[in-house]
Amino acid sequence: MHSAVPFSMAHRLGTTIVTVTDATGRPLPHTEVVVTQTRHAFGFGNIGFDFLGLANGEPDAIGTEGLAELYTDVFNTATLPFYWGRFEPERGAPDTARMQRTARWFRERGIALKGHPLVWHTVQPDWLLDLPADEIERLQRERIRRDVADFDGLIDTWDAINEVVIMPVFANGDNGITRLAHARGRIHMIRMAFEEARAVNPRARFLLNDFDLSSAYECLIEGVLEAGIQIDAIGLQTHMHQGYWGEDVMLAMVDRFARYGLPLQLTETSLVSGHLMPADIVDLNDYRIPEWPSTPEGEARQAEELERHYRSLVSHPAVESITYWGISDAGAWLGAPIGLVRADGTPKPSYHALRSLVKDEWWLKPTTVVTDEDGRIPVTGFRGDYELRAGAASVPFAIGAAELQIRIVHPAGDR
Repeated sequence: MHSAVPFSMAHRLGTTIVTVTDATGRPLPHTEVVVTQTRHAFGFGNIGFDFLGLANGEPDAIGTEGLAELYTDVFNTATLPFYWGRFEPERGAPDTARMQRTARWFRERGIALKGHPLVWHTVQPDWLLDLPADEIERLQRERIRRDVADFDGLIDTWDAINEVVIMPVFANGDNGITRLAHARGRIHMIRMAFEEARAVNPRARFLLNDFDLSSAYECLIEGVLEAGIQIDAIGLQTHMHQGYWGEDVMLAMVDRFARYGLPLQLTETSLVSGHLMPADIVDLNDYRIPEWPSTPEGEARQAEELERHYRSLVSHPAVESITYWGISDAGAWLGAPIGLVRADGTPKPSYHALRSLVKDEWWLKPTTVVTDEDGRIPVTGFRGDYELRAGAASVPFAIGAAELQIRIVHPAGDR
């Protein structure tokens, strides 16, 4: 149901009072400066899978430069793939250097990163299959420590463990991690993931992430917290290939998980711009068709639903980020038209709808302001990073949850 009540964004706003001074500390009254926003505190994310080739100068990346420009114009966080079976298909030869170059490429563009995931029962290396449980656990622990250490300072947020609700009973083919989870139990697996990762990088943030948003996930979270395992945020997957769930359902779900007092990240979200997946499909992975085109009608629906989706979630104070699962239809999960950009590189209406929210409605564009008699300027806007400019010179400042007073030396104030 589409709520008729506008969603409040008041809790996303903050005020910083900037006092502009000269080099001696004397306030500069009636001084003209320009204030602009440079980054949102809220995480507007997408997967960064499309840009590994571009970041590494690989020949097959030709033509992705335009897609990269569309990406960096909207998104400030990216999720990079650390699926063990692809990251280390040959034992002892992980794709570390290539992924590090990709991480640096994103960081140079001001985009924060999350690694996905450190532990998961799917996309596992074949060389785990014939090993005993003790050996699998030893290798899994080593893998966590190695990758968190190798990316310390580049990737400081991780999905520590993914989809644990079904992990011990996952029946879609044999894999070492499912056998390990069945032998050790869910809490043991979660403790292993979080404690090994945190021991290597105690400054990083680690998530528990799942697609099963039923009471089973709530019971798991309660068990984790009762066991004294520290988790930094709860990840919630919302792939909506069978249709938009609607604001009421989405916010009721968010409320259920907000009661634990932890930040919530919508880690994987998607909406299709073609026909909807049939409602009788239980596992989305079971729907495989030769072609799933994007259509004009579907694109209009996707844009409207995406705007509703983001407005409602950003309005909820427990939500700290939303990661959309795909910038482009090219190579999209399950071949579904979930991207914000068509396979030919042209933006869909959904891309423009999201950009309008992130960089227009919720963004402070360059604004010329004049200090008062005491040299002060109250700046109110969405929490995040800002810049004060005078001519070619600039100084950064931030707007946070509380009202702050910051003194900034005018670059030209002592002339």
